[in-house]
Amino acid sequence: MKLIFDCRFIRSDHHDGISRFSTELFSSIAKQTAVTALISDTAVLKWLPVKTEHLLGNDPTNLLAELVLARKLNKQGVTHVFSPMQTMGSLGRKYKLVLTLHDLIYYTHPKAPTFLPLMIRIAWRLYHLSFAPVRLLLNRADAVVTVSETSKSLIEKNGLTIKPVHVIYNAPESHSQVQETSRPRSKEARNKLVYMGSFMEYKNVEALVQAMGLLPEYELVLLSKISKERESTLRVMAGSAEGRITFKNGVTDLEYATELADAFALVSASKDEGFGIPLVEAMRHGIPLVLSDIPIFREIAQDAALYFEANSPEQFAEQVRELEKPDTWKEISSRSQNRGSFFNWDKSASLLLDVLRKL
Repeated sequence: MKLIFDCRFIRSDHHDGISRFSTELFSSIAKQTAVTALISDTAVLKWLPVKTEHLLGNDPTNLLAELVLARKLNKQGVTHVFSPMQTMGSLGRKYKLVLTLHDLIYYTHPKAPTFLPLMIRIAWRLYHLSFAPVRLLLNRADAVVTVSETSKSLIEKNGLTIKPVHVIYNAPESHSQVQETSRPRSKEARNKLVYMGSFMEYKNVEALVQAMGLLPEYELVLLSKISKERESTLRVMAGSAEGRITFKNGVTDLEYATELADAFALVSASKDEGFGIPLVEAMRHGIPLVLSDIPIFREIAQDAALYFEANSPEQFAEQVRELEKPDTWKEISSRSQNRGSFFNWDKSASLLLDVLRKL
């Protein structure tokens, strides 16, 4: 097997979800077999293992160059290619191809990432107006990967591909201070509820903010970057509880680890998610979770969380109070650590290599 891993979605400045998924999965695969990284920017090699074999290709947003990419790979004698996206060019390929559709969240919330060029953002919006384009793209592959059983079920329900779909789970960073900081042993003197995630509308942070009026002993710490306008709106919504809501506007890995180690619970009222990386990061810490009751959260957290109806700040407050009961926090914390150990990049890499070899 001569394997190419498409690393062109790794960012050179800082990781987003696809970038981190690519980096971690490639690094774990490289420990198990020979693999070549397809890159479009040598700056990303800093994220990959030392002396990674690499092949320089086009930027994946260059659609014309993408049309001839497969012929370039054919000349390299490639037998298998894996891409963490579904858009990779494949015209004239002579190798086995595995593509990835992480989730269907952008079909419900089609706004493109703002760092993309304008024309790409327009194409993104048009692409997500219908399932027809993704069906066309996925059916070019020999197999499809997604990151959860929830996403696999949606892919199959919507008939997005006739090819086999395999689940390769996301996991926490392999060498993260979030993991290395000692996990909490008890709930004593902890009154901090931590949220990590964006402030997009479907994240429903409003429910968490509104609930703080019902939890006067607690502080809500919002870790992610936020615009001044959005912060102002949430502060007004908080009313008299505004003084117990802290906006960190972005944190370092060490600050993130410290906030988690100090937390009573990680919380989210999201109405929709593709996976939930903050959940697995918190579970590795042994932190209990208080989450909106949506299918992906049930799949990822299982019994490491207490669940509430997303639109009910009252139910959220009740579940936080439930954690205060004798031994409940300790029990959920133990379940959280046990569930967190399930998510492992080496395990995910082994599963992906199984898929490739069977082709």
